Amino acid sequence: MARKFLYLVALVIVLVVGARLALSFYPEAMTRIAMEPSIKFEAQPALQPKVYDDPAMWFARPGMTGTNPVKWQPDGMLPDSSQAQVAVFFVHPTSYLKKTHWNATLDDPQARQIAEITVRANASIFANAAEVWAPRYRQATLGAFVSDDPAARQALDLAYSDVAKAFDTFVAAQPPGRGIVLAGHSQGSYIVKRLLADKVKGTPLARRVVAAYVIGWVVDSARDPALLGLRACTTPAQGGCVVSYLSFSDDADPATMRQAYERLANPAGTAMPIPPQILCSNPLTGGIGGNAPASANLGAIVPDLKMDHAKVTPGLVGASCHADGTLRIGPGPAMGPFVLPGGNYHVYDYVLFWTNLKRDFETRAAAWQTAH
Repeated sequence: MARKFLYLVALVIVLVVGARLALSFYPEAMTRIAMEPSIKFEAQPALQPKVYDDPAMWFARPGMTGTNPVKWQPDGMLPDSSQAQVAVFFVHPTSYLKKTHWNATLDDPQARQIAEITVRANASIFANAAEVWAPRYRQATLGAFVSDDPAARQALDLAYSDVAKAFDTFVAAQPPGRGIVLAGHSQGSYIVKRLLADKVKGTPLARRVVAAYVIGWVVDSARDPALLGLRACTTPAQGGCVVSYLSFSDDADPATMRQAYERLANPAGTAMPIPPQILCSNPLTGGIGGNAPASANLGAIVPDLKMDHAKVTPGLVGASCHADGTLRIGPGPAMGPFVLPGGNYHVYDYVLFWTNLKRDFETRAAAWQTAH
């Protein structure tokens, strides 16, 4: 018992130090020192083509044994008896916080535990989908997002190659014509954008996209619709569109987050000549931009330190799209030790609007089913 307690303490310390430094990207120089690997990129063999036929390669999928993290619900929330006849592919955010390698191994216990927590907190908004699939993958370390080293792109390419194989397995398992949702957070959303551009745009699969939740990573309103083949969601019942936002307190400075995006979006690895026009979907209205009061928030979930339990808290924050494209939430609530420096609520992008996002998914899925 004592060993388990010490492990939990160690996990919390790693989360606080690693996530607060790295995920915030502020200050960038300190983040590089703390999180950027000093070794060369280690090439790893490609996964076998059928590796994702193995249920052990998934955090969630149909027919899995044991506890499905997607079915987790906050305290007092009863399971929804209705079911949306669409399938969801969810890519978890970065949970590998070490600098000893550029990519996590599939058997890293700490990265796996944190990933399971994020799947539980975030992908649970899709709990009433017919199917939810969430793959394990050799994710890039956090330091890859602040590094100018070519190894950073190699690490992200490796992570993408794993998830691309998982996506192929997911698609092959779906009956013809079933609607699909692609969703992610942070690194997961970076990968979802690549999937949309490489495997969905211009294919018959594009007509089956109910929505793409590209949350916690920049979607450029000027460039990305053409690259992804999807426009931004402008109304709650719209399908075949993208939802994306970045959560900050009113006094935050998101410049370093934007710089991290530009580093990866620009092949030259430098600032883009024309800054991105950051899409700000408003999770409280289902549209783009505007302001919504806290009274429109049907329920954030406030988790405990173990991330095992959470309380539904209506009206916790409002949502206002700032001129710079970020989503501002007021002075920012007390959410525990994982609020990042500079008023960055990145870790809580989903949970601050959990109930509204759940309804957003259900509304879009129902509208898509009616239309098809």
